[in-house]
Amino acid sequence: MARRWTPEEEDFYREQLLELYVRQNKTITETGIALGIPAGTIFDRMQRLGIPSCPERKDNYLRKRHDIVIPTEHSVNLAEFFGIMLGDGHVAPYQTLVTLGTKEYNYVCYVQFLMTKLFNVPATICSKKNGYHDVYIGSVELTRWLYREGLVSNKVAAQVGVPEWLFTEKEYTRAFLRGFFDTDGSVYKLRFGIQISFTNRSIPLLIALQAMLRGLGYRVSELSLFRIYITRRDDVERFFAEIQPMNAKHQDRYEYLTRR
Repeated sequence: MARRWTPEEEDFYREQLLELYVRQNKTITETGIALGIPAGTIFDRMQRLGIPSCPERKDNYLRKRHDIVIPTEHSVNLAEFFGIMLGDGHVAPYQTLVTLGTKEYNYVCYVQFLMTKLFNVPATICSKKNGYHDVYIGSVELTRWLYREGLVSNKVAAQVGVPEWLFTEKEYTRAFLRGFFDTDGSVYKLRFGIQISFTNRSIPLLIALQAMLRGLGYRVSELSLFRIYITRRDDVERFFAEIQPMNAKHQDRYEYLTRR
């Protein structure tokens, strides 16, 4: 549950939104960019403060983008993007975005390239004051398509699973696992080896990940505190060789641990 605001905080946030969203007539996305926070956070604050959304008053309301390309068939790149979205992604009403950490800028650029390639429009990077980065594309058409494909705004509340098509080809499964591990995975040292973990608070998503890994022949743990693990040395080695994570922080960490 969100922390209760003090009266002073409530007045401050209300004035921010009234100035940007109402008086300056910015969209939710533009307001988020101005404040350096995700559009979803802006929408949540508006709801908490009772400020109604009025997209019909915005200059670009429901103007269909003619430059964006919605995929008409499944692909390895799309599978990897879905893994990223179910890890650190968010589908807001007018924006599709991925939020990444302070030490992941090379991977930020990789996600930007992947999104640009998939949808044929430039994805934008927004660097926030806390050092985190949003990679996003603003498009109502895209968000509606992603909703139809099985993505949701709140993965935990919806207890989202994995779209069935990602199980149909092993190359799709491997690409999905790469995208998810790059965003919601970790690798670390145990007393007698190296362990990989996948973390998420959506149980159906973890069960699907477990089934995917077992379908590829990996020995995977049962669910434990919103995590699943790969611990066998040969499985860990095979995972990095076969899945080939693109996030340098994981590759660097794995190479460092294998040298110890």
